Formats: sequence, C-alpha cells, structure tokens
Amino acid sequence: MAEAAGGRAGAAVPVPVPVLPGLYVGGAESCSSLEALRAAGVVAVLAVDAEEPPAVPGVRAMHVPARDEPGADLLSHLDGCAAFIGAARAGGGSVLVRCQAGLSRSVAVVTAYLMKTEGLGWEEAYAAVRAAKPDAEVNAGFQRQLELYEAMGCAVDSSSALYRRYRLQVLRERCPELQDLPREVFAVDPTSVCQIPDTEVLYRCRKCRRALFRSSSILSHVEGSGPTAFAHKRVTGSARLCSDGREKCTSYFTEPVQWMEPALLGVMEGQLLCPKCTSKLGSFSWRGEQCSCGRWVTPAFQIHKSRVDEARTLPVGNFQAAKT
Repeated sequence: MAEAAGGRAGAAVPVPVPVLPGLYVGGAESCSSLEALRAAGVVAVLAVDAEEPPAVPGVRAMHVPARDEPGADLLSHLDGCAAFIGAARAGGGSVLVRCQAGLSRSVAVVTAYLMKTEGLGWEEAYAAVRAAKPDAEVNAGFQRQLELYEAMGCAVDSSSALYRRYRLQVLRERCPELQDLPREVFAVDPTSVCQIPDTEVLYRCRKCRRALFRSSSILSHVEGSGPTAFAHKRVTGSARLCSDGREKCTSYFTEPVQWMEPALLGVMEGQLLCPKCTSKLGSFSWRGEQCSCGRWVTPAFQIHKSRVDEARTLPVGNFQAAKT
C-alpha cells in the first residue's frame, strides 16, 4: 500500500482487514489513506463512532452514533447497517465498516451482517470475524445485543416482546433518574381505546373492573428453572406448580401502561395500584424481579394474575364477558 499523504517516511499505512469479498473492517486510521481505500475497491464507509467523521472524497458514507459502551444501542441500527453494506457490495464495490479502534463496534456490526446474510449464529459469526481479525473484542453489551438479534431471526422486530424489553433496558441506562420518561415507552391505556381488536384479550381489575392492559402489552419470558432458582432464598414450597410439577408463572409481566406513569417517575421500584380503586395489583422494579417460575425479569412491571380477570371480545357487538 502507498504511504499516506503527509505521513512520515517509512510509516506503515493501516490496511482494512477483509472479512468477506467486498467487506472490510478496521479502525479510524484505516481511512487515513485515500489510496489505500481505492486499492481495496472501497466505495462506501460505515462509521460506528460517537462523532461523525470527516467525509472521504468520492466515497458514500453512513454514520451510526454509538460509543464503545455496553449500554450503547447498536441493535436498533443493525438492519440499516446490513442494507447499507449489501447495497455497496451488490454494486460491485467494497465497503469498510470502521469504528475508532476497529475492535468492538465495527466488529459487532460486521458480525451481525454475517448472521443476517450467511445464516450464522452470533457466536459462529463472531468467530469468523475474529479469525480474520484476531484482536477483535466486542464488549459484553454488544454481545448480548447480537444474541438478541439472533433470537429475533436477524431482523429487528419492534413489536416483539424481546425487543420491547430491550428498549426498556436501554431507557433505564440512559435515564438513571427516571424523571422524564418518553411517552412512546408507555402502552396506550385501554380505557382510551374505543374498541379492542378481536385478536386481543383485555385484562381488568378483579375488584372494580377497570380496564388495565391488553394482551399485546404482555412481555413473555422463557420459563425459569423452578424451585432450584430460589435456593438462595431457601424458599421452594411457596410457589405454585403446574400439574406436571413445573413451576407456574403467577404474574403477568407487561410493558409500562400510561396509567402507571405517576408511580414510575423518579423511583426505582414500588407498588402498582389500580388507578380507580387503588387495590394492589403488583409491583415494579427497574432493576428487575424474579417470577414465580424462577426467571429473573429486567425491568419488571408485574401484575399478579389473582388480581385481574380476562375479558374476551365477543363477535356480536362490543359486549365483553369476563373469563371465569
């Protein structure tokens, strides 16, 4: 490779590392030589960095603002990054994915691209990138996001329970004081909806019948390991079991609903009370709570099943009957 313009005599120019034909990964210095980029056939640069870097003449650019911190959100950008990389390669050119050091953020994005296009699991894809770039080291937070990306089928589904819980976790990291929560965090209060779709179940306070949340607001979780999960508490007999002996979830874990907002602002945990009759429905904790099945859920907005009834929409008119 030619010496970078203005560089000292004899200094080596950082070379982008090829991962696939037409796909390179590197750090900020890999953009220091236009000649080196041209020699690699790079027509597009995807920069994953806190600050947007200077434009490279004649090269298409995309900037994803992110710091190399476990709480930084890469997941929401992975589909867009894959589309940008794919478009550059489809046109016959090469694309460079770069961050500051070329070790974590850029490697995470390239790993996600391999997952999406090569059908690899996140660990297999990560190993493939590290085979090309042995010094790569994706931080633990990005590794969890890659794992979640795999669980969603390598496509960000904003309606999935997995993604909605992830967004709540990101919010907790970004708003430690919890004084001003974005409105889009909260599910619509069902009392403000004229009609509930036939495909949904409405949940009402068992005491006063006030509508509380819809089935679409429930964030399901993988069932935990049952009594063994409570060994540290020395309580194994208090939880309710299914007929086959497995632990049964005795609560619904939901996304925040608009009526919960006054209780959530400025505090890490507390009780959830019915907004009409003030009877206790459950509790919340931004740090997380343990379900009766043993699974730890973070953050947790927990409504006890014994405090609510299901109301299913009947096909005739808008009459609703509580499930008994």
